[in-house]
Amino acid sequence: MAEAKRVVLITGAAGGIGGATLALFLENGWQAIGIDRREIHSDGRQDLVTIQADISNPEDIEKIYKFTSNYSPVLHAVVNNAGIQVSKPVLETSAEEWDLTMASNLRSVFLGSKLAHPLLKQAGASAIVNVSSVHAIATSANISAYAASKGGLLALTRALAIEFAGDGIRVNAILPGAVDTPMLRASMGRDHFEKSSIRQRLDNLASKTVNGRIGEPEEIASAIYFLADNSQSSFMTGQALVIDGGATARLSTE
Repeated sequence: MAEAKRVVLITGAAGGIGGATLALFLENGWQAIGIDRREIHSDGRQDLVTIQADISNPEDIEKIYKFTSNYSPVLHAVVNNAGIQVSKPVLETSAEEWDLTMASNLRSVFLGSKLAHPLLKQAGASAIVNVSSVHAIATSANISAYAASKGGLLALTRALAIEFAGDGIRVNAILPGAVDTPMLRASMGRDHFEKSSIRQRLDNLASKTVNGRIGEPEEIASAIYFLADNSQSSFMTGQALVIDGGATARLSTE
């Protein structure tokens, strides 16, 4: 009898990092549940089910996990990748924009982790991987709501790791730096980027790294998979894995 496939739930699965992560899990033989506000094309695959939902809405999160619990009695991994970015100075950021950022990037993980817990516990050895950001540890102007939400997500990751450890659930975070995704390209509209082309802006970001380039979604997906796969990272929990080409390793005065 064939061994049952491991099951992963991935939010933001239609995006750059989310799409690459979804593809990698499927390539490695997992059964996947992909979540996004946008449509995810399953192309009739039997190993992929998709749900179109907005994780900033608590009712949608409940619907996601109600479907998931009916679909599978266990989850071996949850990848909390979905998020939004508001690129505005603090003085121009509205309370509504702040609240939406927190609801999408932080509250969704809090609520989703509670609902995922029984399915992850049932799996025996499972993992949550939260996609935070280098903005949690070193940030820039005009991105305060995003930075605050990602810093909160890093703290939540540590708290969940402590509370869920007894149930065999590991919780870690990845902190990507500049990665060539639609979100990064959209953020190029921030004021300090205005006078140059997209290519020049990307090259400028690349120059800030030790590696001399920005990351690719597939590189972040590999790190996510490492943290989700119990055979590779079973002794890691409560940790923040920075993947930024060395950008935060270099002194700003250098």
